[in-house]
Amino acid sequence: MVNGIIGKKIGMTQLFDNKGDVRPVTVLQAGPCVITQRKAANKDGYDAAQIGLVEFVKETRLSKAERGHLGKSNLPPVRTLKEFSIIVEREDGPEGAAKVGDKVLVEIFDGDRFVDVTGVSKGRGFAGVVKRHKFAGGAKSHGSMFQISGSIGSSAFPSRVFKGMRMAGHMGTDQVTVRNLRILGIDKEENLLIVEGAVPGHKDATVYITKSKRPPRERRGFAGSTTVDPLKASKRAVAKKK
Repeated sequence: MVNGIIGKKIGMTQLFDNKGDVRPVTVLQAGPCVITQRKAANKDGYDAAQIGLVEFVKETRLSKAERGHLGKSNLPPVRTLKEFSIIVEREDGPEGAAKVGDKVLVEIFDGDRFVDVTGVSKGRGFAGVVKRHKFAGGAKSHGSMFQISGSIGSSAFPSRVFKGMRMAGHMGTDQVTVRNLRILGIDKEENLLIVEGAVPGHKDATVYITKSKRPPRERRGFAGSTTVDPLKASKRAVAKKK
């Protein structure tokens, strides 16, 4: 089974749970995808599958190398390709193993509760230190340099600016991975995946969705037998002293 899938960010909305609380969610178009290349351990040194997002793409929009790569297996033209690892092969023998031409749909996340989503964040252009690095800024009165970083000199030694100095500059368009987003719904007919929380990127941005590498442990309720209420514990302690 392929570990992940290529998708598109449709947008954000909100849902109400059974308690009436609002949950901000992101709707993702997860696939459909097709396996375009298969990596084998005995040949390539590792097991993986290259998949492509099936969408309307003119063949003329692809390079000659891309057309030749897809034409070997008589696959439709796909523009977005990504390689994912193989977790578990199907149990019906080598003939049923993941192979070139197989479809990869949102149903691969059946039984999973969390996913990791990777995308490119929105571009913010040239930003100052307050917006880019969350600096507090100076006072707004008495001639202070508000929202300006100030001097960055390092005296006679080393007479240069260290690498990594937090300064104003280009912000955004970075690859960002948000881990452990809870799955709240799966629509197999439309290949939709609903996750709780925000996903990097603008609308219709390409995202890569994988099964969570380190899913969080489920927290126990605050009313559990192992949880100690500090207010009740302090009252019992005072009563014992009296």
